[in-house]
Amino acid sequence: MTSPINASDRQAQKTFFIKTYGCQMNVYDSERMGEALVADGYTETAVLEDADLIVLNTCHIRERAVDKVYSELGRIRDIKEQRLAAGKSTSVTIAGCVAQAEGAEIARRVGVVDVVVGPQSYHRLPALVRQARTDGQIIATEFLDNEKFDALPVRKRARNTAAYLTVQEGCDKFCTFCVVPYTRGAEFSRPMSQLLDEALKLVAGGVREMTLLGQNVNAYHGVDAAGHEVTLVGLIRALAAIPELERLRYTTSHPRDMRDDLIELHATEPKLMPYLHLPFQAGSDRILAAMNRKHTAADYLELVRRIRAKNPALALSTDIIVGFPGETEAEFEATLEMVRTVQFAQAYSFKYSARPGTPAATMDGQLSEAVKTERLHRLQALLAEASTRFNAGCVGKIFPVLFEKAGRRPGQLIGRSPYLQSVYADVDVAALGRIMQVQISAAGPNSLAGVVCA
Repeated sequence: MTSPINASDRQAQKTFFIKTYGCQMNVYDSERMGEALVADGYTETAVLEDADLIVLNTCHIRERAVDKVYSELGRIRDIKEQRLAAGKSTSVTIAGCVAQAEGAEIARRVGVVDVVVGPQSYHRLPALVRQARTDGQIIATEFLDNEKFDALPVRKRARNTAAYLTVQEGCDKFCTFCVVPYTRGAEFSRPMSQLLDEALKLVAGGVREMTLLGQNVNAYHGVDAAGHEVTLVGLIRALAAIPELERLRYTTSHPRDMRDDLIELHATEPKLMPYLHLPFQAGSDRILAAMNRKHTAADYLELVRRIRAKNPALALSTDIIVGFPGETEAEFEATLEMVRTVQFAQAYSFKYSARPGTPAATMDGQLSEAVKTERLHRLQALLAEASTRFNAGCVGKIFPVLFEKAGRRPGQLIGRSPYLQSVYADVDVAALGRIMQVQISAAGPNSLAGVVCA
């Protein structure tokens, strides 16, 4: 637990700035770090140059993640020196998955870093910053059996009408390209009572839509108050019973954990949005086996068939990696064929990028950047066609839209459709936080426009 705020800390009015990289779970983690700092007497600033504490919450999944951190630290070094010349001290923290995997090396090479804290220790951030002021550089990357969820402060009002809720962390799948098992640890599911308590506080603060997060969220296996095991289906049903909570989503799923009762829930639970993120990664069975995905292309297509048989209106998104070691042109074509067959509403596609310590990093057949880039461009062109076609098919339909923020011009608000698309509409600001029926009038590559129904 963090130490009590002393008088000098209150008087100092210290400020913090958090920059978040990567996935939705990092967004959630940054919010929780911010709450811990506020509870310790800090106030948040939107201006990096004004911050007494700068936190970079890093992601190791994206390409060139470490390079981006080094680049940002170079800028922060200059800011720290300028502030010091003005008589102001600045603490710098590297958090997240890069901190867990390579933070010690970053701290050694870049003297500007005061604290390195991994994803399982960020609840200790205020205490670690104080300790670094007296003891020097601190590295906290040990795994602490997820005690952080018990140690973090009670949630306050959410920043938006939509919020993230981490329900599961870690991964036991060990895909050969992925660092998650090494940076987030083994699969851990939070107790349902803890999640319901956090959800109720978020809803009381104005949240109307909640996205349940996990590295393998559909592998959730928590326990209820009586100690009985609860799956993701049971958790969603319990959350859906909260009257003011109007929408539920979850991400990211693994095909191996997409069981019949969860598929059925997409047809029977009206609060569960008809949008499912289900990564397949590659269309070649040989590449899938080399990735240790434990499913084949045929397995994935059969799973899609079953999902759509239960709920034909459900839209799918996915993750795809191109240029995995040894991938041939024919094997890449199998990935393109999978995209043509499934017709994803949305997709996230990446060039394979070796991650230190993962089995794929040392595999034979590493492809050139030129080959990977050329294949990625072809894939993304095909994905864009499918996404544009899906958005165009929404024109004329009426969707319930949850309005979340102001638009680009006066009188305009932006909301989310059930399919997670941004929807622009002219409507009074009183609609913020409300779900309203909107007839879609136009579709762009990444968003929709519509008219609020009378």
